[in-house]
Amino acid sequence: MRKTAMLTAFCLCVSFLFTLQGCKGQETPAPEPPEPETTTAADYFPITENTRYVYEGEGSEYASYTVYNDYTTQSEVQQRVDNGGTVAARVITVSGGKVTQTYSSGEVYYRENCLGKTTVEEVLLADPIEAGTEWTLTDGRIRKITGTAVAVSTPAGDYEAVEVVTETEDGTDTRYYAKDVGHIKTVFASNDFTVTSTLAAIESNRALNQTVRFYYPDVDTETIYYLDREIAFETNDVTKDELAASYKEVPAGVGKVLSEGTAINSLALDEDNIPHIDLSRTFLTEMNAGSGYEAMILTCIADTIAGYYTTDKVIITVEGEPYESGHFSFAEGETVSADFDAAVKLP
Repeated sequence: MRKTAMLTAFCLCVSFLFTLQGCKGQETPAPEPPEPETTTAADYFPITENTRYVYEGEGSEYASYTVYNDYTTQSEVQQRVDNGGTVAARVITVSGGKVTQTYSSGEVYYRENCLGKTTVEEVLLADPIEAGTEWTLTDGRIRKITGTAVAVSTPAGDYEAVEVVTETEDGTDTRYYAKDVGHIKTVFASNDFTVTSTLAAIESNRALNQTVRFYYPDVDTETIYYLDREIAFETNDVTKDELAASYKEVPAGVGKVLSEGTAINSLALDEDNIPHIDLSRTFLTEMNAGSGYEAMILTCIADTIAGYYTTDKVIITVEGEPYESGHFSFAEGETVSADFDAAVKLP
């Protein structure tokens, strides 16, 4: 019994030693270091809806501005840029490893969908997102990435940003973009001055509020009155539909311009920058007005639409054809002039 017990103990010890040896021969490998995060140009320009960006400026009275996203698709955004002196529209396209401004136009106080339109293209940011990446703009300037984790402090927060530098004849344009945020700062430096625009706030769930002046006829006094209304436009709202809905809210004491059954089929600037409004046929069938009243209605439409587009004349058609009723007939492309001076503010 004693020998058996000793033999059993010996076998257990040998087994334990072999187990230890086996463990030493199968050491757990050290974990591999994580791969660095790969970002693309698209990561630095998110497309959002109902968002307003506020930038604080120094060095110029127009360095402060706001940006609102009027229209979007999955790869495009049309922005309204308001610096207090003027309003511009620009379209940014995010595709093919690039962020490109594909359209821009100044003095755009109205809302009109310009997605799909193009002017001179300007690449704002391009892959790969690494220092040294550079590209040539259409005017010959060289734009390049000079840093990918540059610390930038703004009133809206602290960021690690991509730094993009463009040398111009007048100075150096440096822009900063933060991942999942977008453009956060611009610094333009010349020998004589420096102008900066820095992100101060990102306001979500915001609408664009515009004051629109609507004109209404009073056939009894043969007077045209106007009333200013504020319309809240959200991203991708259709301007013609919002204007039509608001126009049908007729204040007391004046006549209606658009009947309940009337629709604005289309509303846009033509090739000559004249606003063109096309109405449904119910505009004629539901009008029930004499020639004097109809003339006032047409003037009210011209005043309202021309005023919204900051011009002085419009083209009015019905179902795509030149306007024709029992009292009036317009030729192809004929305009109706606005008469702002004759209108009186509604008491």
